[in-house]
Amino acid sequence: MRRWSLARQMFALQIVVVVATVAAGTVMAVLQTRDLVAEDATAVTKAVAVSVASAPSVLTALGDPDPTALLQPYAEKVRAETGVGFITIMSPAGIRYTHPTLTEIGRPYLGTLADRTYSETYTGTLGPSIRTITPVRDASGRVRGLVSAGITVENIGGRLREQLEAGVLAGLLGLGAGTAGTYLAGRRLRRHTHDLGTQELTLMYDYHEAILHAVREGLLLVDGRNVLTLCNDGARGLLGLPPDAEGSPVTALGLPPSLTELLSSGGDRTDEIHLTGDRVLLVSVAAVRSGTRSLGTVVTLRDHTELQDVTGQLDAERGFADALRSAAHESANRLHTVISLVELGRPEQAVAFATEELRAAQELTDRVVAAVREPVLAALLLGKSAQAAERGVELSITPESELDDVGLDPHDLVAILGNLIDNAVEAAMSGPPPARVEVHVGASGSVCEIRVADSGPGLEPARVEEAYRRGWTTKGDGRGLGLPLAVQAVRRLGGTIEATPDAVFTIRLPLPERTAS
Repeated sequence: MRRWSLARQMFALQIVVVVATVAAGTVMAVLQTRDLVAEDATAVTKAVAVSVASAPSVLTALGDPDPTALLQPYAEKVRAETGVGFITIMSPAGIRYTHPTLTEIGRPYLGTLADRTYSETYTGTLGPSIRTITPVRDASGRVRGLVSAGITVENIGGRLREQLEAGVLAGLLGLGAGTAGTYLAGRRLRRHTHDLGTQELTLMYDYHEAILHAVREGLLLVDGRNVLTLCNDGARGLLGLPPDAEGSPVTALGLPPSLTELLSSGGDRTDEIHLTGDRVLLVSVAAVRSGTRSLGTVVTLRDHTELQDVTGQLDAERGFADALRSAAHESANRLHTVISLVELGRPEQAVAFATEELRAAQELTDRVVAAVREPVLAALLLGKSAQAAERGVELSITPESELDDVGLDPHDLVAILGNLIDNAVEAAMSGPPPARVEVHVGASGSVCEIRVADSGPGLEPARVEEAYRRGWTTKGDGRGLGLPLAVQAVRRLGGTIEATPDAVFTIRLPLPERTAS
């Protein structure tokens, strides 16, 4: 039986329960019916005996020299009308004056003689019977005779069999209905458990718990009403969910709007990038259906924060390489120009051209190095300047810019400033000429301030907050991630970011205490 499926075990158990219940109910009904029939027989015999003993004609006949001649026809008539087994009228000593069997008349009564109404079960000449005996009294109260009325057990058994047949029929109907209901319930259970046994279900549950707690990836189950029904440890850590998150609507989990919208969509999504407060997540959603009925969605979460950081560093290195390439390309052009001027016999112009180009490049380098003494940021600004120049955009640093080594995470600073400059260069290229980008970096008291402005078309007032969302770009292609990553880095450093409609982005970052002092 252990190898049976859970549905089959439950079916067998329910059948046993139904059979036992119906059998117990039938036995109780039989016993109760028997008692009721006996009580009813006692009541009938008592009523008949008392009625006969109270009849004046009976008292008169008892004073007659031949009581049998008067009482026998009367007793048989009453017996036939009431359906009792016998009515015996006798003398106070118990000598019968009447009896259904004529040969028993004149013989002693078999049973208890009493001067009061008394009922008992006794075996007489007609077999076992339930009988009641009561005295016949005259006006002075003296006992002049006795009346006994009885119903044989055989007669009672016939009535009991009729009741039992109805009870057994009801029991069989109940058993059939219970069996049919149990079968239908078992069939439904078999469908829901896929006909698996208890051991298999236990193993599946153990594996389910082990997998949920072992995998690093986040796993969420959202039902058709957009209520979170399951959340593993990985998802709880990635999303910062509370221990009682399960059972809450996804709109009440405090997730970013884009992620909340994704969890509530109910559609299939694959490897979408979403940002939380301090993480970059790769999210996939798969709808779960049973036939045409939607059961909800399965959501998987993968942490791409470290990968995104590495990608950002790689982008920065690629930017530096592009800047060197641009610088090498410009140097080659200038060198060719100088050589050509010398070959044309104009050495003075060649010297003047080379000196001017060298002075301009040196001025940019000196200005950046003098203003920004954070080496990583200085290198970033020089590289971005070369890239911007190659694209026809002038990148300048405000005269009041001045920033020492502030002690902030250089990777976050590169992510913030690099993404803002890239966005500003793109915007400036789409605006009216001349295309310019202006950068200001500085520290005042305990705050580091970074400001980036461009000559582009700016932002509509209604889209300033929208610009911080994942996927927003001025191109409208839905793939923008630079600005949201910058916002994420700002939040990691505990700072703030502001944007104005004319596309001036201002970042304020609190400095470590040792730097502020």
